[in-house]
Amino acid sequence: MRREVVLVFLSLSAGLVAGDWNLLSYITSKGEDESYNHRSGNMGYGLRNYCEAWRMNVDLNNIRGFEVVPGECTGHVGYYMTSTQYEVDLHLAADIVSLFLADDFVLAGDGKDAWIFDVDDVLLSTVPYYKAHQFGGTKLDKKSFEAWMSEASAPAIEQMRMLFHKIRRRGLKVFILSSRAEHLREATVNNLISVGYHGWTDLILRSKEEEENSSAEEYKAKERSKLAHEGYRLWGIVGSQWSSLGGYTTARRIFKLPNPMYYEY
Repeated sequence: MRREVVLVFLSLSAGLVAGDWNLLSYITSKGEDESYNHRSGNMGYGLRNYCEAWRMNVDLNNIRGFEVVPGECTGHVGYYMTSTQYEVDLHLAADIVSLFLADDFVLAGDGKDAWIFDVDDVLLSTVPYYKAHQFGGTKLDKKSFEAWMSEASAPAIEQMRMLFHKIRRRGLKVFILSSRAEHLREATVNNLISVGYHGWTDLILRSKEEEENSSAEEYKAKERSKLAHEGYRLWGIVGSQWSSLGGYTTARRIFKLPNPMYYEY
């Protein structure tokens, strides 16, 4: 019975690639609505369980390329992103980084030890924007999103703000590598400073040419490669998207923060 439930979820996951889709209607279209209800009734599984499994599989990178959060799960995603559990998950991630730095971490003393942070939903939270857009339940309007970024009003993610300064105090150079467009530089700098970030070595943003010709993963891997060629030893990367962490030239350790609201290519 449990194996059948898993198979139902895997069949769902195969359809979660893009566009406007709907969990229950997908099940119905496959003729599985009765078996779904039967199994969920017998095993205690319901829509909430499937939405939690969907959220978890997004963060595991099993579900990729989705354009919207499924309509039935937007409430669940919104609840998670504003919950104590999300705060605890961030705290634990920061603690794990601290443990990594605690014992065997030794600087070379040449100023070339470095760390990379992403911006959105790492240093700064986009939850206020997504709260007004069904927590990812509507397709992203880039113009609207960038207008919100231009307001420079995103709050800090407090756990990451403390980690940012802890890493700086350890003597590492901090690079901020974001998919934000270059024309948002002033707003991004103002926002970061206004919520307590300062002292980074460089803020790397995406040029128009890079936006048009490369994926986020390709762009970020290329920028990390440049740092490595300059002699920097990349100890760690913190990102909320797998595209921030993968590709050629990564760090000794990567740390993924939870973010089921959107998928960055």
